[in-house]
Amino acid sequence: MSVIINTARVRATTGAIALGTLLAAVGGCASSSPVTAAGGVSPAAVTAGPSASPSSGAVAPAAVGGSVRIGYAYAPDDDIRFTFEVDSVPFSRPATGAPQGLPSDARGTVRISHHVTALDRTVTSEAAVDCLLTGDRAASFSAVVTRADPEAADTVGKRLGFSVLDGGSPEHPDRVGFSWGVANLDTDATGQAVEGRVGTCMAPAPFAPVVTGDLTVRPADLPPLPAAPSTPAGP
Repeated sequence: MSVIINTARVRATTGAIALGTLLAAVGGCASSSPVTAAGGVSPAAVTAGPSASPSSGAVAPAAVGGSVRIGYAYAPDDDIRFTFEVDSVPFSRPATGAPQGLPSDARGTVRISHHVTALDRTVTSEAAVDCLLTGDRAASFSAVVTRADPEAADTVGKRLGFSVLDGGSPEHPDRVGFSWGVANLDTDATGQAVEGRVGTCMAPAPFAPVVTGDLTVRPADLPPLPAAPSTPAGP
């Protein structure tokens, strides 16, 4: 869900080639059992940089965590907050054309709160994470709204895009981007501006600085594709 940007009406707004190659590769793969979402990483448990398992030496999966208040240029007097609990769970969301899921599959929760100072009213919502990609201190992820206050009921079921930057210092603060803030504009057949559809992991750059709180990105490289099924030996 989202941040209110129209205080007159209290509501929360909300490489084709590479994808084709990936879907073809994933669609032809199979594993002995699907990956399940076991365990989980809370914001407090996320540490900057790749994390290795002491027992196996394996790099821990990507994650994003933290609770922050941001500064938003078009609502400077409002109190806008995000809480992110995001974990990578590769190949856990089977879909048509990708029966084993995708390497960007993820789970978790995004919580949003926007207090509109001019109206002295707060609107909140929650969304379920479905995708996560990381690169160094940056991440993009998406989540589908599962609950919203009545003023934002029309956002339930919509996918929202988020990006974060783990700045790591007062000179380079953490930052957040959200798909309904300044981007996600499309046009219909007549040229009329309309709200665009958000695909998995699609989000603008993290344009809004964090005012209070802290975000942490634990990056990880893309995992290998599942092993292809073995071919039975002939007679």
